[in-house]
Amino acid sequence: MEEIKIVTTEEVEAKLEAGEALELVDVREDEEVLEGMIEGAKHIRMNDIPANLDYFDKEKEYIFICRSGRRSENVCHYLQEQGYKVANMVGGMLEWDGEVIVK
Repeated sequence: MEEIKIVTTEEVEAKLEAGEALELVDVREDEEVLEGMIEGAKHIRMNDIPANLDYFDKEKEYIFICRSGRRSENVCHYLQEQGYKVANMVGGMLEWDGEVIVK
């Protein structure tokens, strides 16, 4: 199995502050997202990823986010096997110090 690219919460925050356009995907459950998510992130629950493959573009890189980084790592393995460019935000929202939006 090919190693998954990782990105830290600090790197994601710095890129967002620098105005970089990132493809963020939050794979947490609905009730977790209610506590807040990173602005601009797309919410697709982990179990809904296979049914939403048409959302993803194989030319773009996606950064996956969950509570701790474990579920998003699993999603990364799955999508990487399908030929997508992925990165896992290690530490997840537990280590996120940046702003969040509540929907």
